[in-house]
Amino acid sequence: MSYCDEMHGRKNLIYVESEADLARMRLDEHKYKEVIELMDNLSTKRSEDDRRTKYHHIPFLQNGRFSGQSSSSTKSIALFGMGGVGKTQLALQYAHESVDKYDIILWVAADNVITIGQSLRGIAQGLQLCQSPDEIQDSAAAIWKVAWPGNSHGSILLTTRDFDVANNPAARCLQVGPFDDAEGSVMLLEQIGLDPKVTVDMEHATAITQTLGGLPLALSQIVKDDYEHTLSTVWDVSFQKLPKDATKLLNILIFLDPDAVDEAIFLEGSQTDLGIDPDFEFVADEMDLGDAEQPLLQAALINKTMEKPVITVHRLIQFAAIRRLPLTDQPRYLDVVVQLLSWGFPDTWSKDVGHQINAWQKCEKCLPHIGHLAKISKKHNVKPTNVQQYAELLLRSSCLVDSAVQTFQDKSTLAYASAIDLAGLIDLDLCRPELALKPFQEALEIRKKRLGPEDPFIAFSLNNIALAYTEMGKLEEAYSTHQQAIDIRLRNNSDRNGNSYSNMASLLLRMGKPDGAEEMLARCPSLKDFTDETFLSTGNPRFSGDMVLLSRIRLKQGRVDDALRLASKALAFRQKLLGNRLKTCDSLYDVANILDLQSHSASAVEFLKQLVDISESLSEGEGQLARALYKLSVLYAAKEAVAESDTCKARALEIRDRLRLEDKEAPFEEEYFSKLTLWMLW
Repeated sequence: MSYCDEMHGRKNLIYVESEADLARMRLDEHKYKEVIELMDNLSTKRSEDDRRTKYHHIPFLQNGRFSGQSSSSTKSIALFGMGGVGKTQLALQYAHESVDKYDIILWVAADNVITIGQSLRGIAQGLQLCQSPDEIQDSAAAIWKVAWPGNSHGSILLTTRDFDVANNPAARCLQVGPFDDAEGSVMLLEQIGLDPKVTVDMEHATAITQTLGGLPLALSQIVKDDYEHTLSTVWDVSFQKLPKDATKLLNILIFLDPDAVDEAIFLEGSQTDLGIDPDFEFVADEMDLGDAEQPLLQAALINKTMEKPVITVHRLIQFAAIRRLPLTDQPRYLDVVVQLLSWGFPDTWSKDVGHQINAWQKCEKCLPHIGHLAKISKKHNVKPTNVQQYAELLLRSSCLVDSAVQTFQDKSTLAYASAIDLAGLIDLDLCRPELALKPFQEALEIRKKRLGPEDPFIAFSLNNIALAYTEMGKLEEAYSTHQQAIDIRLRNNSDRNGNSYSNMASLLLRMGKPDGAEEMLARCPSLKDFTDETFLSTGNPRFSGDMVLLSRIRLKQGRVDDALRLASKALAFRQKLLGNRLKTCDSLYDVANILDLQSHSASAVEFLKQLVDISESLSEGEGQLARALYKLSVLYAAKEAVAESDTCKARALEIRDRLRLEDKEAPFEEEYFSKLTLWMLW
């Protein structure tokens, strides 16, 4: 048997074992119900991923009015799209390729009334439609004789930026969009005489195409310096014709991510406590907002989906618009966008509000725009009028914590304390508790000075410090700090007691006291009278973190079947609620680990492979990846799949040695890979 045949055989063996695992689980469906569902979902996901490898290229939007039947009327179609997208070049190419198809091809330049008259006079003369010298010079006569056909003969191709013109008089309309990355890159390389098959050249061309948003005119101008139009003039006429509110809306869109601007940002964002500048109140009314959008849609300066109220705008239109916006006006528009986007994020620095699941949908709509706003502000050196408000927005989004920390001028405020607190939480999530401890302690001191030692928010700081101690292995310090937080919350009748009890339960489990951990977890008000069965039957994903903890408690107590059912339920919640995130990876590992303990190692391999796929896509997922690769190496070795085991081992060690230099000479054991992940990912 050849080496390749042997490897293929081993993979088939693992597949057969996995199917056997599933069959054995089905015999005891009560114990393995959640695992079977997860395995079925995993198989479905794999088959969906296989289908995604197929590539369907449809460059234009589907025409809802298209009919495949022949028509007795004149065939007419309009190419509609923003300036520079290539409508004229597309029509020109079609005209040249159709010289053998049509007896007569007429090209009418319709930039304005004068060029229309000139074109039609030339056509009338060429077709000998004008008999007298006076008729030859008469534009009106030429238009009358040559204009839009009134019979069923001929075909008309119209190019326009005006949506209304595109739909009248043309019978059909096609919207022409920019190139995708592949098309634009190939076009660029071919124009400069380079081979698209050369990987390095293609990568550079793709980067350029993405920067220019695939706009054909922009890509052409890179290699041609004699093109008669420039980007600065392509949209100039369209900009000049815009009504006042449409111009304001376009200027607002400069500071928003161009790919998906949900109208709720305008309609809801203008209704917050921050209010809105009176000059921009039109965005608060759905009808007025629609009136401002219409000229932009009509001129193809923006697009809007039919299914959802979402606006998109090309990046180069944004660039052209900001060049036209006076420097003195730019801070004002930035301030307006800050006010609008603040709607998406709760105030987390003046009180301990915990997780705001209900706000996540709003956050998702606003979050992409925070990064774009910060980038535009930095690139064009646009400074906000209200620096504190801008810093708080960066803080609210959580993804730009470093920028928020640097932006704050007053470093004694509660908002600044939350900024450095968030920086610490990020370090904690990345398994750097030593780095997290310092900002946690600094935030605690600021809050004590501002709020006093007994405020409930002090307990929030103490809780964070205790979590850092737990991850550092300083378990006694963690215990006393958690107890201080519990005492403060009890004295204040806080509704956050459950948070403290859960964290203390996690610590007790880490200290090797699973029964004490269970007793502490049971104190959580929201978990009162909870049993394993009520946990499993709940439809509330808010309890997934506590479900993970209880699963680990059950595992430590030797109740492996109960542990698996709880871990599987928690995984299902996290997959649905969070998608491909670190917490999902953590739960995948829990389920795989328990399946391995129950001798369902082939099924464990499948969960670990999914974990590897997800963690490889996450910049913060290297710790999870290394631990999963370690476990896979061990499982493959047990199946005598030596090559797969060695490959996983090499990758796992490379990541571990890079992330923790102090463990570079440590043995290849789970203890040293567990240090790369948090003890508890809530």
